[in-house]
Parts: sequence; C-alpha cells; structure tokens
Amino acid sequence: VVIKIGSSAITSVGPGVRRDRLEFLADAAEARMAAGSDVFMVSSGAVAAGMAPLGMNVRPRDIASKQAVASVGQAELAGAWGEAFGRHDRKTGLVLLTATDIGRRDTARNAQRTLDKMRTLGIVPIINENDAIATYEFHFGDNDRLAALVAHLLSADALLLLSDVDAMFDRIPSQPGAERISYVAQHDMLTNVEAGDGGALGTGGMASKLAAAKLAADAGVPVVLTSAGLADEAVSPGFTGGTVFEPRAERMSARRFWVRHVADAHGSVSLDDGAVAAITTGPRRSLLVAGVSRVQRGFFKGDVIELRDRDGVLVARGIAGYDAAELRDLLELRAAETEKGGIGRPLVHADDLVVI
Repeated sequence: VVIKIGSSAITSVGPGVRRDRLEFLADAAEARMAAGSDVFMVSSGAVAAGMAPLGMNVRPRDIASKQAVASVGQAELAGAWGEAFGRHDRKTGLVLLTATDIGRRDTARNAQRTLDKMRTLGIVPIINENDAIATYEFHFGDNDRLAALVAHLLSADALLLLSDVDAMFDRIPSQPGAERISYVAQHDMLTNVEAGDGGALGTGGMASKLAAAKLAADAGVPVVLTSAGLADEAVSPGFTGGTVFEPRAERMSARRFWVRHVADAHGSVSLDDGAVAAITTGPRRSLLVAGVSRVQRGFFKGDVIELRDRDGVLVARGIAGYDAAELRDLLELRAAETEKGGIGRPLVHADDLVVI
C-alpha cells in the first residue's frame, strides 16, 4: 500500500513539522502493516518543514531559496518520520527521487529494486521528491504524481492520497452547492469538476491529486482520496469514505505505461487520417511510414515520440524505429516513388505504441 501525505496535513507555518500528526499517520500505517501489508510512505512538506528552523514565516518564491530550504526540511522530515515509526520499533529509510529518475527506464528499475529490497528488510520507505536538486520545470507536483508512479513501480494493491479534504467535490467544498463525488469510473473524464491548485504550504491541490489518481487507476491501481485525519479508517479494507477511483481491469505492462505516462517525448510527427484511424480503432497495429505526413520535431531511433493528427491533436505516443532524418528521407522517397513508401520496418511497432 502506498500512502501519500500532502504538505498541509503534516506541516504548518511557525511550528513546521507537526509531529503529533506524523505519529497519528505512523500509527495508521503500523495498523495496516500489522494486518499483513507492506506500506510505502510518500511524504511532501520539505520546504514547509525547513521554514521553521530558518525562522521563515512565508514560503520562499525563487527556486534557489526553495531548494536551499528544502535541503533543511528533508533532514527535519526524515528525523521526524524516524521517531514516529520508531515508537513501533520500525526502521525508516529516506528515498529521494526526481522526475528524471522515473523518466529513465534504467534508473526507474533501480528505484524499483531498491524499494523492494527495503520492503524485504522491513524498512519503511519515506519517499519524497529530491526538492534540493530537482528542476522545477519538471517537478512532480506536490508528490501526487510521484506517488502514482511509485504505486505503479511497486504494482501496489492500493494508493491512498491523503490531504486536508475528506473526498473530492465537484468544486471547492466551501462553495454553496458543492457535491461530493464518491466514485469515479475508469473512463469518466470528470468534465464537470472544478479542481484548484495548492495552498500556502503546498504545490499540488485537487487538480494535481485528480491527475495522479487517474494515472494510477490507468495503471490498474485502486485509488482512495480522503483526509489525512481519516487515515486510521482509510487503511482499513472496509473503508467506505473518500473518493474511490476505479482501476483499469487489466494492468498495463511496465513498458507501455512508461511510454504513455513517464517518458519524455523527444519529437513528434503528423499522421494522415487513415493512419490515425488505423492505430486508434480496432486491434493494436503498428504505425507504418506510409501514414506519416510530416516530421514536426527531430528525434533519434529509440526516442519516445508524439503522434498527432492533422490538427495537431495528440493521439498516441510510441518508440521511434527511425531517426527523424532517416524518416524525412523515406517521406521524400515516398513522394517520388509511392510504391516504396511502406518498405522497411514500421515507424512505431504495435508493441511500442500507446493510444492516448
């Protein structure tokens, strides 16, 4: 079970880390572990935790200050979590990740092996984004996305997203007429939901949690979104509160999940209408060179690329079988000798193509 805790649930302006709340959450996790589950904690709050020791009352704005403060906060959080779980004779270990770590298949696999070994050694992993060095243009978003990716890496049985609201609503809960959403089906696009950004201490908000929940559910992991104050109830298999996200019936393979959700795209191509129809309807098919109308952005063989329709709408992602320069040569050849347009390997093999 992966449990993600937001900044606002465990930190506050002034005191910094709320050790009483960490103890409450550790008690809830211990109850689940006593019932036979392995628990992985994804903890936000590094910047907020570092503010108190440095005498700050306002969250820093510039990147360098945030990262410097986060370096102090990581140590504060690690110590506080260690003390909270130490009351149950549990050892904790700090695991700091960046989006780049998860985006590369080799480092993602290494993270997976490390986390699994910690599990077998009886260590409770405390996972956080490496805020002190992460490039903020590519950060996870208050760890919601990180938690979803970790849940996929571990093939988790459940992901609990804990924050300061007890469920998802169709708008800000304090607004008149706000309605609770208790269940989200797999293909529900939630077009009627107004999701906001994070508060004063966090960077996520409901929009981030909603995106992460949908991502994890797409990987086949059941998700419950609820309040950190209900953690002791939420870890129970019989919990009926919060918002439940229905998982995909069959779990996506690690390779296809990586292509769709994790890998950075390094190029894009435009497809004709026939190619779009071929790869988005019916059984899985490879994308042939004949279906490409033009190369939009350069890439190399083995890169993940975006496949777009004639209007520029993203329809799929896949692993390129050609360099962009080689593909351009083939397109020119096709223009000169139409019958040779489909010769050779496909641009994207069916096993490496994921429809969005």
